[in-house]
Amino acid sequence: MDPAPLPTRLLGSAPPPVTCLGLGLAALGRPGYINLGHGQDLGAAKDVEALRTRAWAVLDAAWAAGLRYFDAARSYGRAEEFLGGWLRERGHAAAVGSKWGYTYTANWRTDAETHEVKNHTLATLERQWPETLEVLGRPDVYLIHSATLETGVLEDERVLARLAELAAEGVRVGLSTSGPGQAGTLRKALAVQVDGVNPFSVVQATWNLLEPSVGAALAEAHAAGWGVVVKEAVANGRLTSRGQVPSELADLCQELRTTPDAIALAAALAQPWADVVLSGATTVEQLQDNLAALWLTLTPEALDDLAQRPERYWGERSALAWT
Repeated sequence: MDPAPLPTRLLGSAPPPVTCLGLGLAALGRPGYINLGHGQDLGAAKDVEALRTRAWAVLDAAWAAGLRYFDAARSYGRAEEFLGGWLRERGHAAAVGSKWGYTYTANWRTDAETHEVKNHTLATLERQWPETLEVLGRPDVYLIHSATLETGVLEDERVLARLAELAAEGVRVGLSTSGPGQAGTLRKALAVQVDGVNPFSVVQATWNLLEPSVGAALAEAHAAGWGVVVKEAVANGRLTSRGQVPSELADLCQELRTTPDAIALAAALAQPWADVVLSGATTVEQLQDNLAALWLTLTPEALDDLAQRPERYWGERSALAWT
């Protein structure tokens, strides 16, 4: 018998039902990623089957803990393949999100000059949607991967029309955001119209204690009925014991007898506009540490003083090495 999931809620104002904590596979689908200590987590076994086994082990642990939202992307190496295979093999039914717009180019190497290439054209969408269907199955949520104002994707009438078709077929379409301009990108997406209707209804954004600048825009999206998914809540490892933990956070860890990542995730879970907060765990042990966030109670304003200027935060993130 399957364990009981965590309590579910709608993703914004519409299905699918989701749990407050989900699992993202950015670090599980490929041998190289920018999380601190990623190479150390994987060890010497970085072939496809070793990573599949690891991904399934973390997915099994997440399922056993009650998580019922799982996130992948075309550019996460074989993450869609791993997730789709796991769902079929286990016979599980869960809410699933994926993303289009980046192509994985590292060829399973950690020392590749380029790991992924961004292209938000209709040609990429038309190529990647069938690829997702083949290996993952039909996702509940399908997002433009790291949409920005600079790519012009939110003004591309052909892309928007195709996404509107998918929305009409019952897929929740939307965008993920990155960079210091997240709020501006999201607000532009909130105003998109195709034949008088906005096809978008989900956003996945980077929000954490170091980079909370998109929070007000996320509140606006949630008030409009959008689903809100939080990614990078532990700042790619900077808000874990592997990072340079700020003294305020270290003191709270000691007081609550928990880990920095648990507090960072609990801070995201405390935001009233957050429907799902993603764990990006690479190991079962990391996931277990992350799960402690479910039993912590923080106010939405907890540790506000840790916030950095967005430009500083994103500059430091861009300097992280792929390992």
